[in-house]
Amino acid sequence: MDTALIGKFILYMVALIFSLSLHEAMHAWMSNRFGDDLAHSQGRVSLSPVTHVDPIGTLLFPAIAFFTGAPLLGWARPTPVNPLRWREKRKANFWVSIAGILGNFAIAIFVGIIILTLMYMGSLRAVTDGRYYGLLAADRESTMQGVAALLETFFVMNIGLAVFNLFPIPPLDGSKILASILPESFGSAIESIEQYGFIILLVALVTGAFRAVFSVVIPLAWKILFIGVA
Repeated sequence: MDTALIGKFILYMVALIFSLSLHEAMHAWMSNRFGDDLAHSQGRVSLSPVTHVDPIGTLLFPAIAFFTGAPLLGWARPTPVNPLRWREKRKANFWVSIAGILGNFAIAIFVGIIILTLMYMGSLRAVTDGRYYGLLAADRESTMQGVAALLETFFVMNIGLAVFNLFPIPPLDGSKILASILPESFGSAIESIEQYGFIILLVALVTGAFRAVFSVVIPLAWKILFIGVA
């Protein structure tokens, strides 16, 4: 098997596992802040992959997607929460649900700052050919090429995870965010949709709806990052 492909796969899995771990840890941390210590008591307020990795959703499915080119569908172990322990339940539901998304955006911003710093230092350069955006080392023979690949993977991965989870499709975080914003009278309608959530999710995945959104969002994120430097 191609050594370069294996290298890309390792970077891909490192970025995915860390990003999913932080996502779930943020849910656990925020739930604890609102009075529910269930996840905290199970050690889920942690960046250790051991506490968050799901063998199927975090390892098997992403590996299949990487090597076959199929759409990525991955997940970590769901963070256990007990809403009955929350103070200000609707407010708690909003912040606990959005916490993981904010965590992924935070990683993307942090990585973006590193990228810009290395670009200003002359170590990295932007790739912008109209359809593809990314990074290359200024000296393509240097070890910085691996750094460029890792930073690019982390940036794209976390923008993708954050936007994906914003979709208001059960069981994604976006559905819970929407439920916490809408009047309580919409509760029964949202509950009726939840039973079809996975079907809707799979249809959106298979039909390319998510791919269409990401084909706009990811280049836009790069364009914003590269303003004034590319």
